Amino acid sequence: MIHYHGTPVSGTRTSVVEFLRGRHALVPFPRRDDLHLVAEMCQSFVFDNGAFSVWKSGGKLDVKGYLDWCFEWRRHPGFDWALIPDVIEGTEEDNDALLADWPSDIRGVPVWHMHESFDRLAKLANEWDVVALGSSGQWSSPGSASWWQRMDEAMEAVCDEHGRPPCRFHGLRMLNPKVFSRLPLASADSTNASMNAGSLDRFGIYVPPTAGQRAAVIAAKIEAVNSAATWSRV
Repeated sequence: MIHYHGTPVSGTRTSVVEFLRGRHALVPFPRRDDLHLVAEMCQSFVFDNGAFSVWKSGGKLDVKGYLDWCFEWRRHPGFDWALIPDVIEGTEEDNDALLADWPSDIRGVPVWHMHESFDRLAKLANEWDVVALGSSGQWSSPGSASWWQRMDEAMEAVCDEHGRPPCRFHGLRMLNPKVFSRLPLASADSTNASMNAGSLDRFGIYVPPTAGQRAAVIAAKIEAVNSAATWSRV
């Protein structure tokens, strides 16, 4: 499983380099601050269209600007893929229309939102080699009891009798070992390491001196855990 850590990362540029070295990163379109460091220091990286931030703020996604950005970076050897623009609480028709407009020369990954039908999930999984799973609607909080019930139903709908998924799944905001260790994910992302590097209380009295070191400790503990090989029915 690939653990993609969300950027930007707080701290000095030296501490950011310290954290990014040899890791995998997710770079959001609205916050490209660390992109050139990511491109130099990380093993690989993916692009996030910023739909979640736009949804939270009530703004509008600059689809053309995002496409231009993806086109510029698509040939970098560390570039894995880009999330195709999506409307987090939009209709299936809204999101299918955005998929239809995605250019074939940029490796894109569609998003299935948990409020959407399992038929759409199955369709995406049969047509794309990677599908991102996005928490939305009443299931917007990964790891909650209702979220797990919905996720179990989704896996039941698309996995085979051995619990194997039909494609590679990416978990959006699911880089929590308590979450991804129970799911057959090929990759997942979160901003856990970068966001919590400033939370000194979590380290007790033995606090690493720099933000980069603290983020690296958090990331290393996450990376020590792998995803499930198959989905186990509960």
